[in-house]
Amino acid sequence: MSVVAISPRPHPPVRAGRSAPARASSTLTLTVDLAPGPLTPGLVRLLDLIGELAESGEGRLRADDLAPAGPRAVPDLPAAGPDEVHILAGSRVVCQGDREIPLTRIEYDLLLFLAERPRRVFTRLQLLANVWGYEHAVARTVDVHVRRLRAKVGVDTPVVTTVYGVGYRLADEARIAVDRTR
Repeated sequence: MSVVAISPRPHPPVRAGRSAPARASSTLTLTVDLAPGPLTPGLVRLLDLIGELAESGEGRLRADDLAPAGPRAVPDLPAAGPDEVHILAGSRVVCQGDREIPLTRIEYDLLLFLAERPRRVFTRLQLLANVWGYEHAVARTVDVHVRRLRAKVGVDTPVVTTVYGVGYRLADEARIAVDRTR
């Protein structure tokens, strides 16, 4: 049995001399009984939607004993080639072909975040919240790190695509494999 709880974001503390606005604080708790074996497509979609809700900043997601609810590696990758990027999540190493790509912590986290969520577009604020861990920086900071990541990884093949007026996503042509065991 798994429990997924989404609670509202904590509000910033109130300054001295001001009264706190009255806000209802509620928590939505879903209990999903999982049968042994693979998950049905409907259940996978439900878990993805709950994860998207939490990632958008509408709440916090806590999953107990639920491996499929987290991010997944890019499926169905072709055989490794010289331009394929391998992310070794256990050791935080990124390799392209037979060379190791030196990435900063933020560049690595940004690449891993996008690689685990293919075909999804993220705004700068969503990336700041999910990769940097806060939203109180200049949103153009994301642009700088994306530019540096493109320069280091996407020499022949684009890695990150700009969706004009919206944000960034992993490029469809990007050949990236995430290995969580190494």
